[in-house]
Amino acid sequence: MKKFKLFTNIKILILISLINVNSYACMEDKSALLKMTQDLCYECMFPITISGLTLISGPMDDPNPSSRSPICICSDPFPRIGIPVSFFEPNRLIEVVSEPYCFPSFGFSATSNLGGMLGGNKQSGGTTSSRNFMQSHYGIFPVLSILELITDFLCMESSGVDYAYITEVDPLWNSDTLAAIISPEALLFGNPVTNLACIADSISSNFGYPIDLLFWCMGSWGNSYPMTGSHSAKNSYMADVAGIASKMIYKMHRELILWGSVGNQGLCGKYPMPIWQKTAYRLQPVIPVATPEAIVIGQTGLNWDSFKNPPSMFNNYSFILFKKRDCCAL
Repeated sequence: MKKFKLFTNIKILILISLINVNSYACMEDKSALLKMTQDLCYECMFPITISGLTLISGPMDDPNPSSRSPICICSDPFPRIGIPVSFFEPNRLIEVVSEPYCFPSFGFSATSNLGGMLGGNKQSGGTTSSRNFMQSHYGIFPVLSILELITDFLCMESSGVDYAYITEVDPLWNSDTLAAIISPEALLFGNPVTNLACIADSISSNFGYPIDLLFWCMGSWGNSYPMTGSHSAKNSYMADVAGIASKMIYKMHRELILWGSVGNQGLCGKYPMPIWQKTAYRLQPVIPVATPEAIVIGQTGLNWDSFKNPPSMFNNYSFILFKKRDCCAL
């Protein structure tokens, strides 16, 4: 796993060396990261549970309660006996941009002569439908570790800030056909018949409880297939953007870049999870306008998207990703 991360970082550094910084490609704010720490919904980490009992409640419910076992036993990274602890950790960034190589979270942009780039657009699909296409970036952003709010806690991730994945150079993200290489099941679930099942997921998501069994559904945001930047346009543009961000999460799971950290299996460490678990995630829009609370995957835009896409802003967005952690704490 360490060798894979090193190889990925080397590739990204090589790609960055091939691009030229451009001060005019998108709106840049050098203090964007600082503002995100101020806008972060810290209460969205809650509820914090110990052995299945809620220690601190929050504005959002946990749709998938954790283990109620009084103790847990782990052998890695060292033999230990602890107690099961659960919370939602804000430790990742998802950017969705209409301008390739725009990085709104870090306040810079770039241009490149590399081929294969596709920018944001809305195109007709047949006679009655339209689709949005946007690029996406996956970043490492362990807020609590950076601010040193919680230290010496085995369950808390400690790392630097960095970009781990950019889709501008990923042919699988830019082509619905090539995406079938990593998601051949799209032929079974990416059609109008299976979309009927998404009605139940849409209703449940709006109450804060996405249905994990319907993994091909993103509630009110549509179908999670294909795993590309192309997304069927809805009435809410921000919901379309959130849907593309969610596809990025699913894609990271399928490529084993994001691993599972929930349930009894996650108490002692992360594990491969090629099929995502929607209830393990919360998204908080922070750029261009922050929401006061995070949202669950599939939650209708009627509840949160008002005034979040000012006409004076560029169509480039950032989300803070809250990921559920089940951990065996000392």
